[in-house]
Order: sequence, then C-alpha cells, then structure tokens
Amino acid sequence: MRRLFVGLTAVSVLTAATACGSSDDSGEPGGAGSSGSTTSVEVGLIPIVDVAPLYLGQKKGFFEERGLKLSFASAQGGAAIVPGVVSGQFQFGFSNMTSLMIAQSNGVPVKAVANGIASTGEVGEDFEALTVKGDSPVKSPKDLEGRKVAINTLKNINETAVRASVREAGGDPDKVELVELAFDQMPAALDAGRIDAAMVVEPALATVKSQGGREIASPMIDIAPKLTVAMYFTSTRYAQENPEVVRKFQEATAESFAYADAHPDEVREIVTTYTKIPADVLAKVTLPKWPAEPNRAAIEELARLGEADGLFEESPDLDELLP
Repeated sequence: MRRLFVGLTAVSVLTAATACGSSDDSGEPGGAGSSGSTTSVEVGLIPIVDVAPLYLGQKKGFFEERGLKLSFASAQGGAAIVPGVVSGQFQFGFSNMTSLMIAQSNGVPVKAVANGIASTGEVGEDFEALTVKGDSPVKSPKDLEGRKVAINTLKNINETAVRASVREAGGDPDKVELVELAFDQMPAALDAGRIDAAMVVEPALATVKSQGGREIASPMIDIAPKLTVAMYFTSTRYAQENPEVVRKFQEATAESFAYADAHPDEVREIVTTYTKIPADVLAKVTLPKWPAEPNRAAIEELARLGEADGLFEESPDLDELLP
C-alpha cells in the first residue's frame, strides 16, 4: 500500500508541477530574474543540525552576495519535502538519499544539486544513533526483535538503517516493529517507555543522552562508512529553466559548508535559532560532516539495501539523479 501511495504521489506532483515565474526586486520566488535583481527562493528543510550550514550561510551573506534571498519552510522528513519542490512550492529542498531515490525511481522529476551531509564514519561518535533508555534490557540491535522502534518516516533511509543494524547484529529485521515519530518527539517517548528504541539524529541524540539514554548502534555507518545521508535538490524542470540560480545556490552552499566545518561553535549557535534545544545539551551535540562531494559508492550500497527491503518498484537511476 505504501508503494502504491508513493506512486500516486508521483502522479499528483507531476500533475501539479507548474512553471515558476521570474524574480525581480520585489522578491517574488521563481526564476533567475533580470540582471542585478535578487532571486527569492524557498527551501524545504528539516529542523535538525544537518541543515545548519544553510542558516549560517544566509547569516554570513554567502547567498545574498550571489543575488539569492532564502526563506525556509520546515517539514518532518524528506518524503514530505519532495512534493513541495516538484510542485514549485519550494525551489530547493533537503532530503535523505532514500527519499530522492524512491521519488526518482517512481518517475518524479527530481535532481540533486548539492551535497547535504555525511556520517562521521566513527561508530559511537556519529550525529545519528540507535538509542535505548539507560536501564533498558536491550544490549544490541538483535534484541529489538519483537520491540517497538521509532523512526521519523517509514519506508525511508532510517528504516533501511535500522534494518541494516539489526541484520548486522544477527537479528531478523522483519521481527522489529517500526513506528513513525518526529525526531523532536522521540526523546520524551523513549524516556516515558512508549517506545523501546529510537533512531535519532542531532539534536535529539544529545537530548536522549542527557536523559541517561545510551547508544546501541550507529546505523548509518552500518550501511557504509562515511555514508552520504542527504542532499539538496530541485525539480528537473526548475534546474533546466534556471541554471544560473542553481549554480549560485551550489556555490553559496559549498561556501557555507566550508565555513561550517571551520567554525563548529558558530554552527552550534545558529542551531538555537531554529530548534528549542537547551544550550547545555547543544554543547554536547556531535556534528555531521559536510563534504563538498557525495560518496557515490556509499549511495550505491544504500540503493542496494533499499532494493532488498522492497523500497523501489524500479531501480533508481543514479546517473540521472546525482549532479
């Protein structure tokens, strides 16, 4: 049923896709606009640490210097952002790679344009983790058989990641009950015992740890070392009609990544502007990596696991999807 829903979503967003108008000094969203004008673009984001470089880059003027004026809209996950980008509601979006591959394999016209984030490659020291309460009897992912595990969206990258960790530990991932829950709701649900485990990312991971929770796996790393977890993307139509805007977005994003990597304290500070994480918890947040280029081999492994889990009706075309 979920695969059918994805297919229907693909049809609906394809039908809803419309041309974007030009931007001028009035700041209306859309195309490249006239020479010297400012192009307003809306970006669909998830309120997590991963997207901090874009907020930081906007604050530092990296986008403004290139004639781009950014506005941000929040969503629970990449699967919710894809339709908004394809319909023209957003000009760019941030999404995990599995959402993008599902969309592309279902004929949804998306194009990745800039790298997003990567795992650190260090087990137990990543920006994501499979977590349990401190007094939980669960010692490894294998112990999650028959238990309830929260992920932010079903049939997506975190489902693949949890299943990979359970499989790696010798368990049967089909025996794990996966439930959908927003990242920022996971720490309280875990602490209250409404779930047995949570697949969290920062800053929720730091909150879980502050409550006495502990890690039992680094699922993204179980998929592949230094996995490209997410990328920024646009619609293929917008990319074709506005190549200069896309180029400027790519350049400003790359500069934002480089600045974020060199200024971790400023990254932590900017996160307080779009999340409610306390300063003392934020100080303990593990930052992801923001490399300039995606890791093609790691994405291929993620695609292979997604196929094994039945996420795709057809194999995604990475040559068409990736920049």
